[in-house]
Amino acid sequence: MDTFPAMPLADWQDTKETLHRYAQIVGKIRLAASVRRNHWWNAPFHVTGRGLTTRPMGQVDGNPIFTVDFDLVGHRLLVATADGRAASFALPGRSVASFYEETLRTLGGVGVHVDLARPWPFDLPDSDRPFAEDTEHASYDPVMVMRYWQVLSQVNLLLEEFAARFSGKTSPVHHFWHTFDIACTRFSGRVVEQPVGGDPVTREAYSREVVSFGFWFGDDAFPEPAFYSYTAPEPEGLATEPLLPASARWIEQRGGHLAVLRYDDARAEADPRAAVLSFYESAYQAGAGRAGWDIAGLACPGGVTDPRLP
Repeated sequence: MDTFPAMPLADWQDTKETLHRYAQIVGKIRLAASVRRNHWWNAPFHVTGRGLTTRPMGQVDGNPIFTVDFDLVGHRLLVATADGRAASFALPGRSVASFYEETLRTLGGVGVHVDLARPWPFDLPDSDRPFAEDTEHASYDPVMVMRYWQVLSQVNLLLEEFAARFSGKTSPVHHFWHTFDIACTRFSGRVVEQPVGGDPVTREAYSREVVSFGFWFGDDAFPEPAFYSYTAPEPEGLATEPLLPASARWIEQRGGHLAVLRYDDARAEADPRAAVLSFYESAYQAGAGRAGWDIAGLACPGGVTDPRLP
């Protein structure tokens, strides 16, 4: 497998739109059946050896302990409970409406019943259409879905490696189903007052000062895959700071600035992994430096905090 296989958005956009909605359905199940964590850390998926997992959930809502996994090698959705019950169904050939119906039926078959507060997409163009009525999105290219998982796997380990360099509060590496990106966030610990009228997702996500790092697969606003980083709140002069490698750049987004390294530019580097790590590090130095973080004190070379260890 290539370090970063080709992943042009145009080659799988229809499939991506379908899979994104599949993910939102399962993600909303996860949100409803898990204990709430700071910064919504309970909600996202984690990467597995064959796809994605919700991790164990249930019990607090009266359900048995259960997991829902996307097997993106075998192209099935798997539901399992802690008492050994399990069921699955094939993903290809299903509309979003069919996937929604079959997911609930499969959960019920193993004794799990989850009521979704808002069973329609979040922050997508068809957010006013219930999942149960979406027969439009029904594309599923198994080759591109497996490639998506392979890219996720590569980026997941890159973010894990980068996360090891920081000893402060750090999020797990998360695959966010609402935005369809994978990310890891570093925190300074400073409290950030959010606007009173702000939405609850944003208020909780950015209640502390952060520098975040991630990767997305492209969308209508930025129609190509890319690595990214941002600092929130954004310190003055952030976009004047240098980025590595030379192809990385700052772009304006939603009134702020986003550090971006195009996926294809990273692929073109002699050492793509090293290029992405240098990009994340340069973005961190820019954001944390401008915001006045204790960069030296929060450093964790090689994932070690004890100065006496080799």
